[in-house]
Amino acid sequence: MRNHLAAFALLLAATPALQAAEADTAAVQRRGREVLHQSGCHDCHTPGFAMNGGQAPESVWLTGDQLGWNGPWGTTYASNLRLRLNDMSRDEWRAYARIMKARPPMPYWALNSMSDADLDAIWLVVKALGKTGTPAPAALAPGVEPTGPAVRFPAPPPAAAKAG
Repeated sequence: MRNHLAAFALLLAATPALQAAEADTAAVQRRGREVLHQSGCHDCHTPGFAMNGGQAPESVWLTGDQLGWNGPWGTTYASNLRLRLNDMSRDEWRAYARIMKARPPMPYWALNSMSDADLDAIWLVVKALGKTGTPAPAALAPGVEPTGPAVRFPAPPPAAAKAG
């Protein structure tokens, strides 16, 4: 009986700390959801999000897209972040986000400059959403025509190409 009382006393003593940790996690997840919406991650990585006025069921959030982004660089597809990030530790995600370079239209420079707190918040939300979906199609080389739907970007004007 004493062991049960001691265990119960420990549980009661730990309850405020557990509640505080849960509240902190919920606050970080709220921040992560804000960052995902405000930074435009869903615009490409959540199918149909931009075309539906920023609305998509959570079940498809960040699962990548079959819509190609075609231009002089070839064709790129928004990756399934739920597969990618769920295979990474928080530290691996931070390191990757700091050095990642991608072909257009991914604004990798915005990801590279995010704070650790915002990167952690994104990672926590993606981990909570869980691993689901299929990988995005592989990128296509310049000159290879996409077989599915694609947003097409023209080549930059010659003056802009020289400045870059």
